[in-house]
Amino acid sequence: MTNYGFVKVAAAVPVVEPANCKANAEHIIDMMKEAESKGVEIICFPELCITGYTCADLFHNSLLQANAIRAFEMIVEASKSCHSLIAVGMPYAVGNSLYNCAMVVNNGEILAAVPKTFRPNYNEFYEQRWFASSFHNIVDEIEILGQQVPFGTDTLINHNGTMVAVELCEDLWTPIPPSSLHCLAGAEIVLNLSASNAIIGKNNYRRQLISQQSARCVAGMIYASAGFGESSTDLLFAGSAMIAENGSLLAESERFTLESQMILSEIDIERIRHDRQKNQAFMEGLRPFQCNKEYIIVNSTNEQKPLNLTRYVDPAPFVPQGKALDERCQEIINIQSTSLVVRLAHTKIRSVVVGISGGLDSTLALLVCVHAFDKLGLPRKGIIGITMPGFGTTNRTKSNAEVMMEELGVTSYCISIADACRQHFKDIDHDPSITDVTYENTQARERTQILMDMSNKHNALVIGTGDMSELALGWATYNGDHMSMYAVNTGVPKTLVRHLVQWYADYVAEPKVREVLVDVIDTPISPELLPADDKGNIAQKTEDLVGPYELHDFFLYYMLRFGFAPEKIKMLALKAFENKYSEETVNHWLKTFMRRFFNQQFKRSCMPDGPKVGSVNLSPRGDWRMPSDASSMEWQENI
Repeated sequence: MTNYGFVKVAAAVPVVEPANCKANAEHIIDMMKEAESKGVEIICFPELCITGYTCADLFHNSLLQANAIRAFEMIVEASKSCHSLIAVGMPYAVGNSLYNCAMVVNNGEILAAVPKTFRPNYNEFYEQRWFASSFHNIVDEIEILGQQVPFGTDTLINHNGTMVAVELCEDLWTPIPPSSLHCLAGAEIVLNLSASNAIIGKNNYRRQLISQQSARCVAGMIYASAGFGESSTDLLFAGSAMIAENGSLLAESERFTLESQMILSEIDIERIRHDRQKNQAFMEGLRPFQCNKEYIIVNSTNEQKPLNLTRYVDPAPFVPQGKALDERCQEIINIQSTSLVVRLAHTKIRSVVVGISGGLDSTLALLVCVHAFDKLGLPRKGIIGITMPGFGTTNRTKSNAEVMMEELGVTSYCISIADACRQHFKDIDHDPSITDVTYENTQARERTQILMDMSNKHNALVIGTGDMSELALGWATYNGDHMSMYAVNTGVPKTLVRHLVQWYADYVAEPKVREVLVDVIDTPISPELLPADDKGNIAQKTEDLVGPYELHDFFLYYMLRFGFAPEKIKMLALKAFENKYSEETVNHWLKTFMRRFFNQQFKRSCMPDGPKVGSVNLSPRGDWRMPSDASSMEWQENI
């Protein structure tokens, strides 16, 4: 697909004058021209926007019906120079019935006429008084403005390779909306032309309905509802418009405005196709409806427009904002700790061993262990925390580790690895002045040996501390910190670890523990395998070596969650970090990510058990299975 799979769409709410079809058409055409200037490819207008939704018994007046057709002709003519796919609402008589229709137009061609199926006839609604249902339809084609046009609900429009379907207002509010069937038949974007009035609480419900249906259908939804100008005799129409994609609301209009308004965003068709392909249950939903007749496919004719991406791209896709972040943190720690509870209950083991460095990851693992032991009612002394200072350990991290263990009430040990590593250097004839990978990994494996042997001594489980971002980059020593008996952090990306520790500090920790946790959060990320600087500070900073974790987590999310190619990931990263990282910087670290991600798969192929906590996971027994010999060449070239 061109434009990285994005389709720029709009939901437009024009000011209307009930029964003044010519004026309404002029408003619609003005918005069509505005959308054209902004590169919009698909525009959805409200239900009955050519006449106004509130015309009541005037709908049966022959002059209103004739004027609606004349106004529609103006719109069709204007579409020749606007090129977008346009859906507008109008009444249209077929045979002995009047239908509430959506008319789909492109480049002067009327592609489809879609009648409304479910007509509300309760409380303030009286649509059955004026309109027939699509169930009453007995023809498949109508003639309008000299064109033969498909007529019915079973029409899909192929617009530049994207399948588009249409439904109207109440159709969406039914147990099995037409859009569900449309999407099973191949629709990727659904237009909903609506006239939904404003009453207390309805907009929140409507927002949930649109988001949920877009999620259930794994589709994009463009929703446009009637606004200012509709009669306020009994009701108010506030002009609600929304654009959603697979459960996420991309854009929403301001309600209660006195002017026409249009919202824009981009729907990611590649993302939708990826999720449908991956979710095998999606097409299983077709089985009860196999008896339905086949859909008509109508092709549009214009070329795709260049992309100017306006939708927000979150630079931290793993980290929600606001109150949702607190809820997410609590949920994740509960998942981690309860998973450990299950493992302890199954093995009947009542002790764990954790290596505590004073860094973020081991701190989170320790907090999870404390949470799990508290859940089980086990004494915290069964948690054996071991700090193992080596050649790069600073006083800051060592002190934080020791104070944290003391304040949390766990059993603590301090076991230096320096002498053991020096002996090992002698054994393998390595010059310790050469601070290479052998120098570093000797320390990591010595620490793991201590943890494993202490677990044997105390009949305990070794709890792994490494996080998902380190697994993605292979930033772990094979059979060193790479290995454990249960790894509680493997489902947590680095960008979220800091927030989890902060949440624990804010809502759970006692004051002295909170003070230590805050300093841990402020400590630079480092394996501390190289000697400290002259001032005793951390000299080896991980992000200086492998790159910013916020970029790597961004790359990881879009590669694993949606299967995007590097060129699209790069485009999204440049949008998300446009004021922070240059294209050269993004290129550099994206190449690093791809190289390391492919080359380090062998470490993930034998990673220990650990809980999945989000939509992305690297376990070879779950979300990610990849041959260790897979080549990264084409991914590198794609950047």
